[in-house]
Amino acid sequence: MPPSRARHTGTILDRIVTDRRVRLQEDRATRDEDALRALLVQQPAPLDFVARLRDGRRATPEGARLRLVAEIKRASPSKGLFDADLDAVVQARAYAEAGAAAISILTEPDHFRGSIQDLADVSAAFAGDPDRPALLRKDFIFDPYQVLEARAFGADALLLIVMMLEPYALRDLLAATHALGMEALVEVHDADELDAAVAAGARVIGVNNRDLRTFEEDLGTFERLAALAPAGVTLVAESAIRSPEDARRMAYAGAHALLVGEALVRSGTVIDTARSFMLTGAAAK
Repeated sequence: MPPSRARHTGTILDRIVTDRRVRLQEDRATRDEDALRALLVQQPAPLDFVARLRDGRRATPEGARLRLVAEIKRASPSKGLFDADLDAVVQARAYAEAGAAAISILTEPDHFRGSIQDLADVSAAFAGDPDRPALLRKDFIFDPYQVLEARAFGADALLLIVMMLEPYALRDLLAATHALGMEALVEVHDADELDAAVAAGARVIGVNNRDLRTFEEDLGTFERLAALAPAGVTLVAESAIRSPEDARRMAYAGAHALLVGEALVRSGTVIDTARSFMLTGAAAK
């Protein structure tokens, strides 16, 4: 038996990974790697995720201080159900209209009510649009099959969580991601994880302001870790960002982009709220 790529964390990640292993077996039985490769060759080349986070899109509002990774998120283990009927394509189009640089699509079914079909549907909706947002597969990825699956269904980037991966697995999954032309958003929670991400060769680092052990949120987490990040790394602030004031705080600390889900899904005014997080107009002051 091969060594485990996912490690025990003592957090909710352990339960999610256990459930994800069951789903992974089902996915392999439904669609093996040869089938994924057949789908992959039909995909256009992935977008440059880093360029989107750094430079934005033509649709990005003029003068925006931050780029936005807007998330399609129906539920979460810590916050419960947001919107069971959320239409991924409708939400994605609103994010694109707002000028989001990228769209994060949760594909985990048991705890977040997402699916790989959401990624496929959003990818198809933007087919042929050179100014489309980059698409990030947000899931609990620990197996190379999931990397291949992400690209086969249209992802330009995917999430790798340092806390849940053995060091060799982080390195290998990151290499597999890059080999397929995708980028990885490598998520960290503390200084040791930041060091591990940098050592593995991460080019985009997301700092999660939520402690997965306690679910406590602290924007100071990004502020502390951003100060330790090497020059040249693209930094994304994640979680606990609910207002333009929070966004400004992250911008001052060195964020290039924000990843926001709950605040957008719950807002009722997706386009205006999204633009306020990019710090446009009056929100930029």
